Amino acid sequence: MCPVAIARIFLLVAAVVGVFVRPVRLPNWAVPVAAAVMLLLIGAMTADAAFDAVRPLLAPLAFLLLAVPLAVMLDRLGFFAALAALVDTGPNPRLGLWILAAAVTTFLNLDASVVLLTPLYIRIARQHGFNQTMLAVQPALLACLASSALPISNLTNLIAADTYGLGVADFVVRLGPASLVAVAVGWVFYRRADTTATVAHDQVRDPIDPRALRLGTPIVIFVVLGFTVGDLVDIPAWAVAGVADIVLLALTRTVRVRDIPYGAAALALSLGIVATAASPHLGLGALFSGSGTLDQLRVAAVAALGANTINNLPALLISLPEVNAHSATLWPLLFGVNFGPVLVLHGSLAGLLWRDTAARLGVEVSGWQYTRLGLRIGLPALLAGLAVVIGTGTFMG
Repeated sequence: MCPVAIARIFLLVAAVVGVFVRPVRLPNWAVPVAAAVMLLLIGAMTADAAFDAVRPLLAPLAFLLLAVPLAVMLDRLGFFAALAALVDTGPNPRLGLWILAAAVTTFLNLDASVVLLTPLYIRIARQHGFNQTMLAVQPALLACLASSALPISNLTNLIAADTYGLGVADFVVRLGPASLVAVAVGWVFYRRADTTATVAHDQVRDPIDPRALRLGTPIVIFVVLGFTVGDLVDIPAWAVAGVADIVLLALTRTVRVRDIPYGAAALALSLGIVATAASPHLGLGALFSGSGTLDQLRVAAVAALGANTINNLPALLISLPEVNAHSATLWPLLFGVNFGPVLVLHGSLAGLLWRDTAARLGVEVSGWQYTRLGLRIGLPALLAGLAVVIGTGTFMG
């Protein structure tokens, strides 16, 4: 193997490891950005090649930079709290909250679900006397199980959609049924796992803010229609989010720098550069060949393993060039990188974001605790969804 290939692979490994193993005060994007810069400085990748590598990320990241402030401003308006109050109508609101997290993940994105609903669910758990970890984990689980049905649900979907010109209908047909089945199966096993819900407690009801619902509902309807119908007339998701941001900014009159996920954008761009540079030297082509049932199973398993080993974003960026829009393995690949992190906390950036969000509110969850819950709740849901994906792929070709 030539020195350039060795350097590219080494920098990819360093970038991925640097996301998880770093000094406490160093942001998770620092090492990957340094690796990408080093790649350019030593001449292992040209500036033109780096730009070509990040080109597929530009539209998805524009959406991410606009969608997260959108969700934050909706929360600041009081919309999510009012919506939670609507579903928190009895002594056991867990099913309503499960459905809410699935809907927010699907129609806004998994980051909105993790960032906004986790604090809300911890507060509701404390009010009702529920196990805080069990209720708080709902958004984390559903960030995996419910983030495949639409292009805007997950950054991985947006990257694939932008790379191969995929639309809403493609995701709804190919991954929508699997997501629906996984969410339903996940609920069944979640209900069995959460044995604390029967503990006696006092019912607490939050007041429903009619003003927040009156102002927020039209915006959410516009966003949902814009993300779905807008795709059919070539209106990009980031443009819809941008319009909604302008309206919400006029209502809330505040947006902060910390509301903008610039760190996640820097992380995605830098990982995109180093992963693209290293991918030709990893010999992945044979793993993604074929179109039969066993081939689809192999691709889904490799994608899930890759996500849980090096994180789902670099796993997708390395694997995506090995398939194409008409390949039978494209959808198992997306399924693996989206659903796989339900088993391992560091399998996705959303999982790490959830852990940090919960920890700030006093709910500490170790990687092993998350994996145990993932095996009990997420694994049956993942297997059910995989069966649907393979069945859909076999039927549709």
